[in-house]
Amino acid sequence: MEQIFSLLPVHLHVPLAWISGKDDVEEIRLRIHQPVEVTTAYGTTFLSDRNGRFYVMTEEDMEYTLHQLSEYSLYAFQEEMKQGYITTKGGHRVGIGGQVVRENGIIQSIKHVRYFNIRKAAHHQGAARPYIKQLLKPPCGHTLVYGPPQAGKTTFLRDLAHSASEGVSKWNIPSRKVGIVDERSELAACYHGTPSFPVGKRTDVLDACPKAEGMMMMIRSMSPEIIVVDEIGRQEDADAVMEAVHAGASVFCSAHAGSFQELKQRPVLKELLDARVFHNVLQLQRRNGQVRAVMVHDN
Repeated sequence: MEQIFSLLPVHLHVPLAWISGKDDVEEIRLRIHQPVEVTTAYGTTFLSDRNGRFYVMTEEDMEYTLHQLSEYSLYAFQEEMKQGYITTKGGHRVGIGGQVVRENGIIQSIKHVRYFNIRKAAHHQGAARPYIKQLLKPPCGHTLVYGPPQAGKTTFLRDLAHSASEGVSKWNIPSRKVGIVDERSELAACYHGTPSFPVGKRTDVLDACPKAEGMMMMIRSMSPEIIVVDEIGRQEDADAVMEAVHAGASVFCSAHAGSFQELKQRPVLKELLDARVFHNVLQLQRRNGQVRAVMVHDN
């Protein structure tokens, strides 16, 4: 939490430390003239002092956070800000809201930033352990993991990528070349190009790169045996998945959906499912702060 504290006004450190000492903080939302909202695995609360007074974000507080976040050089972060977020040291991702600046219909920047969503990066070694043998045992099939937001999809994929890269001797699972295309800098949580989380000794990362382009770049230049991407959903993503499949790489990916029915209602994903691209489809469910995976089908 120290890296997150460094982004925030000093008067918020003690009450946040009290909450984070009790529960694992997942998100901190800052909104101009509104109380600070903190989300843990067990719910949401608003930050207050001992007298029950809320800590309300002032314009000075928001400016301080923006300067800390951008390291006093907003220009250097313009490309990330176009995407609506900045990735900080430690892999924490900070969503940004404000006035969008467009030029010729293309988003150029965000100004008058008045909203932040600080998502704490978390690494849970072993998140995919119960499924490692099934998913990585040769021949390694294509796998889709789905679930609602904050169900643990990224953590599950990261652990799967790490195990594939390192190999698991007790199950005779060999080490493989892994390529991570990390469009939102969440899988490897790179900071200045270096992963914040362990992703394996045979893993290569394309950070902040669009998934569709990145998958093709990986295939052309890094010859991965496994390609890992987060949150597919556009037609170009599906086309790139098919290209990777035909190129002989195994694809591990995730998608947003609350149920298998919702998954098939998304046209691009329905196309891939109807084509029976994925050998394994897993639904991630979160209950009482715990994440579990359910195998939907295994072709």
